[in-house]
Amino acid sequence: MRCFIAVDLPEKVKDVIVQIQNNLEKKNLFSGKLIKKENLHLTLKFLNEIDKEKAEKIKIILENVKLKKFKVKLSDFGVFSENFIKIIWVKMENCDELQKQIDKNLEHLFQKEKNFVSHITIARVKNVEDKQKLIDKLKRIKMNEEFIVDKFSLKKSTLTENGPVYEDLTVFELG
Repeated sequence: MRCFIAVDLPEKVKDVIVQIQNNLEKKNLFSGKLIKKENLHLTLKFLNEIDKEKAEKIKIILENVKLKKFKVKLSDFGVFSENFIKIIWVKMENCDELQKQIDKNLEHLFQKEKNFVSHITIARVKNVEDKQKLIDKLKRIKMNEEFIVDKFSLKKSTLTENGPVYEDLTVFELG
């Protein structure tokens, strides 16, 4: 099964992101798919395909992540790869410690990804007419949304013809 570790977003944060998605779509800066509101989340680690046995090990290991609730802030927009844009995302400030603990706890099961940035994917891009124009527009968008992270999840992603469907396998509460 295809899995990842993520933080769910509050509805008010999703609403702000949807407004930005709609504004970007109106500007016709790219063609592709916007991420549906119900699928918006903060990705902390993508695990790819794992079996049930490995998922059970991960559940036990992630119980060792000991952090207090903390505040995060949506910050800059970015793209995965500037040469051939495939993803438009939003960065979160102040998620580093949670991501580090997850990586450390899972290091014997998964290689640490180089340069991984915890992020919220807002669009999957197929084509961009003017890359620099899109990047400049994204740099001008300022976000001030904050929220408290009090839990994170191990999620299963099932790909369907209507897009991915996410399901919580386990939710981990923060102190």
